[in-house]
Amino acid sequence: MAVTTKQLRQATNAPESDQGGLESAVARFLESHRKPTLKSIAEITGLGVTTVSRALKDAPELAVETKHRVREIADRIGYRPDRAGVRLRTGKTNVVSLILNPHAEVTGYDSSVIQGVTEALQDTPLHLVVTPHFLSADVMAPVRYIVDTGAADGLIMSRTTPMDPRVRYLLEQDFPFVTHGRTELATPHPYYDFDNEAFARLGAERLVERGRRRLAVVGPSEALTFHHHIVRGFRDGAAGTEASASTLKGVDLDTPPTIVRQTIRNLALAGNAPDGLLCGGEISALAAIAGYEEAGLAVGEDVDVIAKQTSDLFDHSLPKIDTILEDLTETGLRLGKLLLRRLQGEPAKALRIVQAPYLRRRIN
Repeated sequence: MAVTTKQLRQATNAPESDQGGLESAVARFLESHRKPTLKSIAEITGLGVTTVSRALKDAPELAVETKHRVREIADRIGYRPDRAGVRLRTGKTNVVSLILNPHAEVTGYDSSVIQGVTEALQDTPLHLVVTPHFLSADVMAPVRYIVDTGAADGLIMSRTTPMDPRVRYLLEQDFPFVTHGRTELATPHPYYDFDNEAFARLGAERLVERGRRRLAVVGPSEALTFHHHIVRGFRDGAAGTEASASTLKGVDLDTPPTIVRQTIRNLALAGNAPDGLLCGGEISALAAIAGYEEAGLAVGEDVDVIAKQTSDLFDHSLPKIDTILEDLTETGLRLGKLLLRRLQGEPAKALRIVQAPYLRRRIN
């Protein structure tokens, strides 16, 4: 961002009569096309290189005006720390790695979580690097690579399992991390999770309220921790009523939507489809709606579908269905902030948060 003459004068605490020389020094440097360095800032400000370095590190012993002065001029000339040099001096990379799995089911997962984490890291020296990982690959490979090579100071990951080997390994290595999702390991670790048990309970209760009696849920793979949360919550939500509650056989959130659609269509044509369906993702919900309607059943009248909402998709689509909100940008923000606190040495047991669901009623 460009700094005006007035802002620069205020930042450097320089009188108006001295501003011309300062402006000239900045202009001469920019015209030289040299790489900005600590020495460059020192020459422009008249401060020593050591003072400039300490100011950029927010040294508490320096005056606020001096630190502001140095940072403004660093921004003006485009100075960026040499990350290789920082790593040599401190052993830190100033990098946070986000291990992302392809969440085709969860609309906007990647972009929303990245946006949130990036927001958490602003105004810090940390940079976000995305490390892709595909479901068919070794789950430990990206984690071991980051730890073994020192590629990052901390990491964020998702798709946790009850006895997650990645979490055990990172705990053993004392490597800072936070997970999107919980485990069942005895040793506490930092996590931010959506309350999927409450989500499923809310969904089942709403379907019962709508008069549905054959309830089913499309949830995650049985290998993942939140599968168990969803199954437990869904059954609790239907307990004590005339409704039955089960998982939809043969499909989960990793199943291609064409298969989900065909499954619902075939069940509906055979008269065996659930009349109330809870979907753990928007794509599975869209596929299920298509399957019902291809079989001649009207969603919202003959059957009901409720979806976990992670985007604004169902705010602008028909037929209207109820949704239960999971804010993924907030998820990314909280994951980033939890990791920052862990990097600052806070104990893991203080860094565990569960996000509550919110039911959005769109039908009477």
